[in-house]
Amino acid sequence: MDARPILHTVARVLAENGLEAILIGNAAAALQGAPVTTIGFDFLIRKTPRNTQKLKAVAKALDAVVFRPFYPSSGMVRLSRDDDGLQLDFMTIIDGVSSFAALRAQSHPEDFGGHELLVADLEAVAASKRAAGRLRDKAVLDILEKATHESTAFKPKGKSKASPRGPQGRK
Repeated sequence: MDARPILHTVARVLAENGLEAILIGNAAAALQGAPVTTIGFDFLIRKTPRNTQKLKAVAKALDAVVFRPFYPSSGMVRLSRDDDGLQLDFMTIIDGVSSFAALRAQSHPEDFGGHELLVADLEAVAASKRAAGRLRDKAVLDILEKATHESTAFKPKGKSKASPRGPQGRK
């Protein structure tokens, strides 16, 4: 399944509602060539009352339902849509990442239908999964580390990654 059409819609709705989010997890890794799969899309956002309001607006725009399942310590909010099984998880805390700003520095913008979406670098995805230490994370860690090694082997030396756009260090 090609997730890009879904990400076009998600990127547009996030932009329209002003919700800064960083795509993390297997979806971020897959976009960078790692041979992994996922059933949903995971994002890191800042924990603010305003972002909670924005999440509700995103859910409404996507015709999705808001849930607060499973992981109370992660501050996770899930948006789910029954019609097509769309599942978006928004977290305010993830293992191995000290802050939104820290992950933003390890992310790059990617264009989806004219809307930018920040995508966490493979190294950051692997580091987070390593720090989480869950069985499902350990299962893909070797794959991510191999993909990270292969992607850095082909990067031209002396060139830096694209810098993230937008305000830096904002809480």
